[in-house]
Amino acid sequence: MMYDYLIVGGGFAGCVIAERIASQLGKKVLIIDRRNHIAGNAHDYYDNNGILIHKYGPHIFHTSSKKVWDYLSNFTEWIPYEHTVMAVVNGKKVPVPFNLNSIEQVFPKKIASKYQALLLEKYGYGLKIPILKLLENKQEDLKVIADFIYQNIFYGYTLKQWGLKPEELDFSVTSRVPVFISHDNRYFQDTYQGIPEKGYTELFNKLIKNKNIEVLLNTDYKINSSSIKFNKLIYTGPIDEYFDYKFGKLPYRSLHFDFKTFKKEWFQEVAQVNYPNDFDYTRITEFKHFHRQKTKATTVAFEFPQEFELGKNEPYYPIQNVSNNDLYNRYKKESEKLKNTIFVGRLAEYKYYNMDQIVGVALMKFDKEIAK
Repeated sequence: MMYDYLIVGGGFAGCVIAERIASQLGKKVLIIDRRNHIAGNAHDYYDNNGILIHKYGPHIFHTSSKKVWDYLSNFTEWIPYEHTVMAVVNGKKVPVPFNLNSIEQVFPKKIASKYQALLLEKYGYGLKIPILKLLENKQEDLKVIADFIYQNIFYGYTLKQWGLKPEELDFSVTSRVPVFISHDNRYFQDTYQGIPEKGYTELFNKLIKNKNIEVLLNTDYKINSSSIKFNKLIYTGPIDEYFDYKFGKLPYRSLHFDFKTFKKEWFQEVAQVNYPNDFDYTRITEFKHFHRQKTKATTVAFEFPQEFELGKNEPYYPIQNVSNNDLYNRYKKESEKLKNTIFVGRLAEYKYYNMDQIVGVALMKFDKEIAK
């Protein structure tokens, strides 16, 4: 059979574009994925205790884009959920992003009040400051609080997560979790926040439920593309792999999850607790918090960052810095020479996209490059 579009990858980028092509253009689409499931890293499933597990780590949908929220709302109802995260600092659990409440919990009252007043005077209430910007302060007391936050919240966590110091990463990465001059303990402040009512996998099932869309799982593009007939290609996999690593391999970080079930109702106060300075894992996620499930047991995931090794684990995060971005740009120039091929997604564009961002990019790609 001849397909109008072959889409490599069944995550958000691939499935959103597939839905648009099938429903708006009436074209035939084949989605292939080397994994045994759709939904990419957002894939979820029920474990033996009836708890909905995010297989590849916690995924909380948040956006300030009404267009993105309304689009996905065609395929799911939402459970309102506002993520809160705590980090263990000197034996205490404090809110992250580090904020005015965090200061109160780690410093004596008089000192905490002084630091709060200094931050408010310098930046004003409600501002978010990247840690590397905060460290640039020359004022002595502000430098003390900046150094404390850097050492206790960012330094150890970043070393574990990325294998690099914060200053060795692209600013776009280190600024993702700023210092927040606020009493707002929410991890995100976006207008729309929630979890798909029946999970992400079910959202994807509805997204691609169209007579013009076919799906082949356990199918590797490199091995099977020659046997598939198609006119145009949407590629969401690693761009360096597409070009057979001709300029070298782009570095990624990967993750290992150790899932454990405990015979008690709850394991921790919130869905996510970070461990910046202790243990080899970076965080523990307790999944019941997302869907407020009522079970006598609970399942948690201990998350261990690791180096990506081709064929052994999955590429999760592009390691963005000057040299890696330069290498990606060489591949990008190669991709621009190709006709009838579009590269889109975290791996194909070597960008640390959030879920809402990649949905927005996919919608834009369809409007400007496919439906034009």
